[in-house]
Amino acid sequence: MGLKELRKKKWFKIMTNTYILVLTIFVIWMAFFDTNSLMIHLELENEIDKLEKEKEFLKSEIAKDKEILEKMSDKKELEKLAREKYYMKKENEEIFLIEYEDSIKNQHHE
Repeated sequence: MGLKELRKKKWFKIMTNTYILVLTIFVIWMAFFDTNSLMIHLELENEIDKLEKEKEFLKSEIAKDKEILEKMSDKKELEKLAREKYYMKKENEEIFLIEYEDSIKNQHHE
């Protein structure tokens, strides 16, 4: 198959058309090499999705924290937290920590 025969083929004429060549180069450039390329857009979309999920998670954490803060505005709830979590006590008061057998077993297995 010589060059003359190749030039007569319809697909060769279409592919060697100047407009088609320029358009092909333009599309390749925009998809891969440009600063606003398709690849960068896909990476940014993934980043946006990840940040949206993190935003929803943080909103739920904020809601939980607000609920805890509302509980802490009550003196009795605040005292309960201080006693249970931080083992605080009033003056002239004794505290006895009671550990159940199940909790002791779980601590040794962890």
